Amino acid sequence: MGKRIGVMLAGCGVFDGSEIHEAVLTLLAIAREGAEAVCMAPNVDQFHVLNHLTQEEMSGPRNVLVESARIARGEIEDLKDVSAKDLDALILPGGFGAAKNLSDFAIKGPDAKVQADVKRLLVEMNQAKKPIGAICIAPATLTRALADIAPEVTIGNDVGTAAAIETMGGKHRNCGVSEIWVDEANRLVSTPAYMLGEGIADVAEGIEKLVKKIMAMC
Repeated sequence: MGKRIGVMLAGCGVFDGSEIHEAVLTLLAIAREGAEAVCMAPNVDQFHVLNHLTQEEMSGPRNVLVESARIARGEIEDLKDVSAKDLDALILPGGFGAAKNLSDFAIKGPDAKVQADVKRLLVEMNQAKKPIGAICIAPATLTRALADIAPEVTIGNDVGTAAAIETMGGKHRNCGVSEIWVDEANRLVSTPAYMLGEGIADVAEGIEKLVKKIMAMC
Protein backbone atom coordinates (compact mmCIF):
# COMPACT_ATOMS: atom_id res chain seq x y z
CA MET A 1 0.00 0.00 0.00
CA GLY A 2 1.39 3.41 -0.98
CA LYS A 3 2.24 6.12 1.51
CA ARG A 4 -0.30 8.87 2.18
CA ILE A 5 1.36 12.28 2.12
CA GLY A 6 -0.68 15.20 3.40
CA VAL A 7 -0.45 18.49 1.48
CA MET A 8 -1.74 21.41 3.53
CA LEU A 9 -2.99 24.18 1.26
CA ALA A 10 -3.74 27.80 2.17
CA GLY A 11 -5.84 29.14 -0.71
CA CYS A 12 -5.00 29.64 -4.37
CA GLY A 13 -2.42 32.21 -5.46
CA VAL A 14 0.95 33.41 -4.25
CA PHE A 15 -0.14 36.74 -2.73
CA ASP A 16 -3.09 35.56 -0.62
CA GLY A 17 -3.03 31.74 -0.71
CA SER A 18 -0.81 28.81 -1.65
CA GLU A 19 1.91 29.42 -4.25
CA ILE A 20 0.47 27.43 -7.14
CA HIS A 21 3.79 26.34 -8.69
CA GLU A 22 5.04 25.09 -5.33
CA ALA A 23 1.80 23.24 -4.61
CA VAL A 24 1.63 21.58 -8.03
CA LEU A 25 5.32 20.66 -8.00
CA THR A 26 4.77 19.06 -4.60
CA LEU A 27 1.81 17.05 -5.89
CA LEU A 28 3.78 15.99 -8.97
CA ALA A 29 6.79 14.89 -6.93
CA ILE A 30 4.57 12.88 -4.58
CA ALA A 31 2.93 11.12 -7.53
CA ARG A 32 6.31 10.34 -9.08
CA GLU A 33 7.33 8.70 -5.81
CA GLY A 34 4.32 6.38 -6.08
CA ALA A 35 2.58 7.91 -3.08
CA GLU A 36 -0.91 9.35 -2.60
CA ALA A 37 -1.30 13.06 -1.95
CA VAL A 38 -4.00 13.94 0.58
CA CYS A 39 -4.88 17.61 0.11
CA MET A 40 -6.42 19.54 2.97
CA ALA A 41 -7.10 23.12 4.04
CA PRO A 42 -8.79 24.91 6.93
CA ASN A 43 -12.43 25.86 6.34
CA VAL A 44 -11.97 29.56 7.21
CA ASP A 45 -12.02 32.88 5.41
CA GLN A 46 -8.79 34.16 3.89
CA PHE A 47 -7.05 37.05 5.63
CA HIS A 48 -7.79 39.10 2.52
CA VAL A 49 -8.15 38.73 -1.25
CA LEU A 50 -5.67 40.25 -3.69
CA ASN A 51 -6.00 40.85 -7.42
CA HIS A 52 -2.98 38.95 -8.74
CA LEU A 53 -2.79 41.16 -11.83
CA THR A 54 -2.58 44.47 -9.95
CA GLN A 55 -1.79 43.22 -6.40
CA GLU A 56 -4.57 45.50 -5.15
CA GLU A 57 -6.96 44.30 -2.46
CA MET A 58 -10.39 43.14 -3.61
CA SER A 59 -13.66 43.36 -1.73
CA GLY A 60 -15.51 40.36 -0.32
CA PRO A 61 -14.30 37.25 1.50
CA ARG A 62 -13.02 34.02 0.02
CA ASN A 63 -12.86 30.69 1.80
CA VAL A 64 -9.47 28.97 2.14
CA LEU A 65 -10.86 25.45 1.66
CA VAL A 66 -12.96 26.46 -1.37
CA GLU A 67 -10.04 28.27 -3.01
CA SER A 68 -7.59 25.44 -2.24
CA ALA A 69 -9.96 23.01 -3.96
CA ARG A 70 -9.01 24.73 -7.24
CA ILE A 71 -5.47 23.34 -6.91
CA ALA A 72 -6.67 19.96 -5.63
CA ARG A 73 -9.15 19.54 -8.52
CA GLY A 74 -11.90 19.18 -5.91
CA GLU A 75 -10.23 16.27 -4.11
CA ILE A 76 -9.64 17.91 -0.73
CA GLU A 77 -10.37 17.37 2.97
CA ASP A 78 -11.51 19.85 5.59
CA LEU A 79 -8.46 20.13 7.83
CA LYS A 80 -10.56 19.63 10.98
CA ASP A 81 -11.35 16.10 9.80
CA VAL A 82 -7.70 15.08 9.29
CA SER A 83 -5.48 13.64 12.01
CA ALA A 84 -1.95 12.29 12.12
CA LYS A 85 -3.21 8.69 12.03
CA ASP A 86 -4.52 9.36 8.50
CA LEU A 87 -1.09 10.32 7.14
CA ASP A 88 2.46 9.02 6.78
CA ALA A 89 3.91 12.52 6.35
CA LEU A 90 2.78 16.13 5.86
CA ILE A 91 4.06 18.88 3.53
CA LEU A 92 3.19 22.59 3.61
CA PRO A 93 3.76 24.47 0.33
CA GLY A 94 4.47 28.18 0.59
CA GLY A 95 2.86 31.32 -0.73
CA PHE A 96 1.72 34.20 1.48
CA GLY A 97 -1.36 32.19 2.46
CA ALA A 98 0.91 29.97 4.53
CA ALA A 99 1.73 33.08 6.58
CA LYS A 100 -1.66 34.82 6.32
CA ASN A 101 -4.20 31.99 6.53
CA LEU A 102 -2.40 29.08 8.21
CA SER A 103 -0.97 31.61 10.65
CA ASP A 104 -0.75 35.40 10.81
CA PHE A 105 3.05 35.50 10.63
CA ALA A 106 2.94 37.86 7.63
CA ILE A 107 1.10 40.40 9.78
CA LYS A 108 2.42 39.83 13.30
CA GLY A 109 5.87 38.34 12.74
CA PRO A 110 7.26 36.56 15.83
CA ASP A 111 4.02 37.31 17.74
CA ALA A 112 2.03 35.26 15.25
CA LYS A 113 -0.70 32.81 16.15
CA VAL A 114 -1.19 29.57 14.21
CA GLN A 115 -4.70 28.59 13.11
CA ALA A 116 -6.00 26.04 15.64
CA ASP A 117 -6.34 23.00 13.38
CA VAL A 118 -3.05 23.76 11.63
CA LYS A 119 -1.27 23.75 14.97
CA ARG A 120 -3.13 20.66 16.15
CA LEU A 121 -2.12 18.59 13.13
CA LEU A 122 1.49 19.80 13.16
CA VAL A 123 1.79 18.90 16.85
CA GLU A 124 0.13 15.52 16.27
CA MET A 125 2.50 14.72 13.41
CA ASN A 126 5.54 15.72 15.44
CA GLN A 127 4.44 13.73 18.48
CA ALA A 128 3.85 10.70 16.25
CA LYS A 129 7.38 11.18 14.85
CA LYS A 130 6.03 11.46 11.32
CA PRO A 131 8.04 13.65 8.93
CA ILE A 132 6.95 17.18 8.05
CA GLY A 133 8.10 19.21 5.05
CA ALA A 134 7.79 22.99 4.73
CA ILE A 135 8.42 25.08 1.62
CA CYS A 136 9.17 28.78 1.05
CA ILE A 137 7.65 30.87 3.91
CA ALA A 138 5.79 27.88 5.46
CA PRO A 139 8.74 27.08 7.80
CA ALA A 140 7.84 30.26 9.73
CA THR A 141 4.38 28.91 10.51
CA LEU A 142 5.89 25.51 11.29
CA THR A 143 8.36 27.10 13.71
CA ARG A 144 5.62 29.03 15.51
CA ALA A 145 3.52 25.88 15.90
CA LEU A 146 6.43 23.72 17.09
CA ALA A 147 8.50 26.33 18.92
CA ASP A 148 8.84 24.04 21.94
CA ILE A 149 11.09 21.65 19.98
CA ALA A 150 13.35 24.42 18.57
CA PRO A 151 12.99 23.29 14.93
CA GLU A 152 15.86 23.76 12.48
CA VAL A 153 14.53 25.19 9.21
CA THR A 154 15.49 27.26 6.18
CA ILE A 155 13.66 29.99 4.28
CA GLY A 156 16.77 30.69 2.22
CA ASN A 157 18.78 33.69 3.43
CA ASP A 158 16.30 36.52 4.12
CA VAL A 159 17.77 38.21 7.18
CA GLY A 160 14.51 39.58 8.62
CA THR A 161 12.55 36.35 8.29
CA ALA A 162 15.48 34.32 9.63
CA ALA A 163 15.67 36.61 12.66
CA ALA A 164 11.94 36.22 13.29
CA ILE A 165 12.32 32.42 13.16
CA GLU A 166 15.10 32.61 15.75
CA THR A 167 12.95 34.91 17.93
CA MET A 168 10.15 32.33 17.84
CA GLY A 169 12.49 29.65 19.15
CA GLY A 170 13.60 28.09 15.89
CA LYS A 171 17.07 27.73 14.41
CA HIS A 172 17.49 29.13 10.92
CA ARG A 173 19.99 27.69 8.45
CA ASN A 174 20.88 29.48 5.20
CA CYS A 175 20.22 27.33 2.15
CA GLY A 176 20.23 27.59 -1.65
CA VAL A 177 17.09 27.33 -3.78
CA SER A 178 17.96 23.86 -5.07
CA GLU A 179 18.89 22.57 -1.61
CA ILE A 180 17.05 21.24 1.42
CA TRP A 181 17.72 21.53 5.11
CA VAL A 182 17.03 18.43 7.20
CA ASP A 183 16.38 18.55 10.95
CA GLU A 184 17.02 14.87 11.57
CA ALA A 185 16.22 15.00 15.30
CA ASN A 186 12.76 16.47 14.74
CA ARG A 187 12.15 14.82 11.34
CA LEU A 188 11.63 18.12 9.51
CA VAL A 189 12.67 19.04 5.96
CA SER A 190 12.53 22.54 4.43
CA THR A 191 13.53 24.23 1.18
CA PRO A 192 13.49 27.94 0.17
CA ALA A 193 11.66 27.64 -3.18
CA TYR A 194 10.32 31.06 -4.21
CA MET A 195 11.84 32.78 -1.18
CA LEU A 196 14.92 32.57 -3.43
CA GLY A 197 13.75 30.98 -6.64
CA GLU A 198 15.22 32.30 -9.86
CA GLY A 199 12.59 30.31 -11.75
CA ILE A 200 10.31 27.31 -11.70
CA ALA A 201 13.06 24.85 -12.67
CA ASP A 202 15.20 25.93 -9.70
CA VAL A 203 12.23 25.71 -7.35
CA ALA A 204 11.34 22.26 -8.70
CA GLU A 205 14.79 20.90 -7.87
CA GLY A 206 14.52 21.76 -4.19
CA ILE A 207 10.93 20.56 -3.89
CA GLU A 208 11.77 17.22 -5.56
CA LYS A 209 14.62 16.73 -3.10
CA LEU A 210 12.33 17.59 -0.19
CA VAL A 211 9.68 15.07 -1.27
CA LYS A 212 12.29 12.33 -1.83
CA LYS A 213 13.72 12.95 1.64
CA ILE A 214 10.26 12.97 3.22
CA MET A 215 9.50 9.64 1.51
CA ALA A 216 12.78 8.17 2.75
CA MET A 217 11.90 9.24 6.31
CA CYS A 218 8.44 7.64 6.24
